Amino acid sequence: MHPPPSDSRSRVLHLTQPVNGGVARVVTDLVRQQLAAGLAVTVVCPDGALSTELRPLGADVRHWHATRSPGPSLVREVRHLARVIDEVRPDLVHAHSAKAGLAGRLAVRGRIPTVFQPHAWSFEAVGGATSALALRWERWGARWASRTVCVSEAERTTGERAGISGRWSVIPNGVDLRRFCPAQVGAARAGLSPLHGVDPGAPLVVCVGRLCRQKGQDVLLAAWDTVAGGAPGARLVLVGDGPDRERLQASAPASVLFAGAVTDAVPWYQAADLVVLPSRWEGMALAPLEAMACGRPVVVSDVDGARESLPPELAARCLVPPENPAALARAVTDLLLDPRLRESLGRQGRRYVLSSHDVRHTAEAVTDVYRDLISLRPAPGVVPPEPRESIHS
Repeated sequence: MHPPPSDSRSRVLHLTQPVNGGVARVVTDLVRQQLAAGLAVTVVCPDGALSTELRPLGADVRHWHATRSPGPSLVREVRHLARVIDEVRPDLVHAHSAKAGLAGRLAVRGRIPTVFQPHAWSFEAVGGATSALALRWERWGARWASRTVCVSEAERTTGERAGISGRWSVIPNGVDLRRFCPAQVGAARAGLSPLHGVDPGAPLVVCVGRLCRQKGQDVLLAAWDTVAGGAPGARLVLVGDGPDRERLQASAPASVLFAGAVTDAVPWYQAADLVVLPSRWEGMALAPLEAMACGRPVVVSDVDGARESLPPELAARCLVPPENPAALARAVTDLLLDPRLRESLGRQGRRYVLSSHDVRHTAEAVTDVYRDLISLRPAPGVVPPEPRESIHS
């Protein structure tokens, strides 16, 4: 049994279902910044890599036994969550992604200021009757969100066009620029065991993301034979794990390597000549931002959330139509054969991320949302940052 809260700090509770990759990094970065600002931060999530990373930061991590998607266990999960919320007594709940957004809003039902952050809409990820049910819930559940935070204008527009109402804030994802920074390609490759035996000078394409339909690795594999023919010796590395791994491995040629899930993707970005994300849809993917922060050029699908991750001057070279292996192959091959252009694009991309996607600015904008909903009280002796206008409201 946990004791009741005893200090006067504002208490923020983050809630997330089983996650890895981008959402986990967003939560971790927010928690780190909020703890530094003197807030009392609790994270409710299933045990796993995220909880292991958060505890050393000083967050109060509570176990939530929950599945990734809604199912028969939802009622039990909501009851468990309601008990945890009663123990923590947060001033504000911040629910991340569809499942946590569903369970969190059912558990709270508007009694506590609640921020919902979809990180891409659930009804876009499924089809048929499941999509219709997800959309119906999002329309109905919006009444219990004090604020819906989207990571791109496109994500907000999608929600509004789908009939989801409420108060919106658009806060683009940010990158920890102390971690994601350029390095020499050769030095980065030397430390990656999956590349042992690969020619150090071989053109290297890296795709970082969950192995699932959304991220479109199957489209990249469909393009890869053409790329390998146009850029002899090229290698492709898929970094991540997910439900499509076995199917993708079954169709992959020998020049494609599977690195699996990694705790730190930075060395892979730094080792790459080119980073590709052929998504079918996105809220705003972190992978292109992280790659550009590392000074690496990117090729991404021209879908709403991914489009907003690039500066306009890079769009002509770095955007390709979604689900178009031929166009993807041309863009990847052309860049692999033009090292000067890759270097130029990498420099431009890093300048853009430095100016527009610093995670500290993202965290400050989220804090502004909290400040609008509650009166924030930092720890004694901690001077909170001056209020600043949200990035987009």
